[in-house]
Amino acid sequence: MNSAQTPNTPRYKRIVLKVSGEVLSGQGGYGIDPDEVAFMAKRIKSVVALGLQVAVVIGGGNIWRGKIGVDRGMDQSTADYMGMIATVINAMAMRDALERIGVETRAQTVIEMNKVAEPYIRLRAIRHLEKGRVVIIAGGTGNPYFTTDTAAALRAMEIDADLMIKATKVDGIYDSDPKKNPNAKRFERITYQEAIDKRLEVMDTTAFTLCMDNNLPILVVDFWAEGMLERAVMGEPVGTLVHR
Repeated sequence: MNSAQTPNTPRYKRIVLKVSGEVLSGQGGYGIDPDEVAFMAKRIKSVVALGLQVAVVIGGGNIWRGKIGVDRGMDQSTADYMGMIATVINAMAMRDALERIGVETRAQTVIEMNKVAEPYIRLRAIRHLEKGRVVIIAGGTGNPYFTTDTAAALRAMEIDADLMIKATKVDGIYDSDPKKNPNAKRFERITYQEAIDKRLEVMDTTAFTLCMDNNLPILVVDFWAEGMLERAVMGEPVGTLVHR
């Protein structure tokens, strides 16, 4: 707990929440399930209500996965740009869901689409956050060959976030797949270098390295567990903390 924190205030002031596109699809595997989007919006609203400034970076795997195209001969850049456009569709769905439950939200995109979202401008995003608005940042890094994990790390640096939260469906990082190995060990804390050396697949190496170079902590939590996100931002020992 930092010196400015009281028992009823969050440990962090500003976070970036990284969510994969696949979680928006629900049981179907592809597309957008409005019920899943509404559920996620309620989770985000719960931490906004604590006074936290929240930026969200969403993937696009529920609509398009570039690897599928590349494996069939598609140009890598074309496949990646298609994925970036998919993240904009997801951002629009999430913005709508948040607005409908009373959370003021702005969607920004690195790939300019002025009809549907603001262009991503760092200082404008920070200003929105300072006014209590959720900012959804789409379009990845704007360049091919980079994942949305890396995009989330990059945006976290740019907007001076205190923490990046990787939303998953497991309660942290394990040394092996807990769904396949009942004896898998969960890490409560792990260093960036250990995560890289152990080739833990919760995030890509570029994202881990970027966070390590800029000393940005990463918290991996079960986004779907009731109350887990709130506990995480209050500084309780949940999930797995990746730090220096």
